[in-house]
Amino acid sequence: MRRSVRDSIVGFSLLGGILIFSFFTFWIRGVRLSSKNWHLFASFNNASGLAKKSPVTYRGIIVGSVEDIIFTNDSIEAKIVINDSDIILPKPVFARVTTNSFLGGDVEVALEANEILLPEDLAIPTSEECESSLIVCEGDTISGKQLSSLSNITNRINQILKESNQENLIQNIVNSMEQFDRTQENLDELVYLSKQEIIRIKPLIEDLTVAAKHLNDILAAVNDEDALEDIKVTLEAASSISEKMDDMTDDFQSLMKDKELTRAIRDLTVGLSKFLNEIYP
Repeated sequence: MRRSVRDSIVGFSLLGGILIFSFFTFWIRGVRLSSKNWHLFASFNNASGLAKKSPVTYRGIIVGSVEDIIFTNDSIEAKIVINDSDIILPKPVFARVTTNSFLGGDVEVALEANEILLPEDLAIPTSEECESSLIVCEGDTISGKQLSSLSNITNRINQILKESNQENLIQNIVNSMEQFDRTQENLDELVYLSKQEIIRIKPLIEDLTVAAKHLNDILAAVNDEDALEDIKVTLEAASSISEKMDDMTDDFQSLMKDKELTRAIRDLTVGLSKFLNEIYP
């Protein structure tokens, strides 16, 4: 009887130890045996350093863990388990892979959401009435952002340098500098030739300046009232002479049309010619 009691005590002690150890293990790994747990997915292009059981934080507080990592052809999806169904994540929500320090450390997933006001009677994420347009519901997929660390930055710089080397970027820069030097030389030559042309046309510019001065003097003289009056009188006299000459021309044409006068002038001319021949044989 005593032996059976003792065996029973030992058996219950071992069973209790196993249960305590299992509970403690689940607690360390972030597993909660509660119906309040719910999950979502985060899609990453590069989730370097992320692993199962990595903690998940929201506003600096641990709210869950990474339960599984699923590899696809296009991306990497992490299944995130949230420990409390009352946690509301207003959309848009992003999952950023971070570390404890810039130089490295434990990797964790930080959930980032907008701080907006939501209705008080909003359904929880695990509810069938959850409004997916406003908050993240159970099973939704959010966008992930990769880890920002010194190693990633170094790798990115190396990648840029490699791409620049492949595309002969440095050689193109050197060629551009040489082309710039040649352009600068041509520009210097053009400036020199321009200076020579300016020196060559300097006398012409001086002559134009003198002519402009004379023209200004003439215009100033013409602008004088007495000079304008003299010009007006001269133009009127010229117009009167022109009219008189026109009248004389008309009279002369009328005389030339008279046949008797024309015959008399011709006879007078012939007689004078004979007279001159007799005087000066």
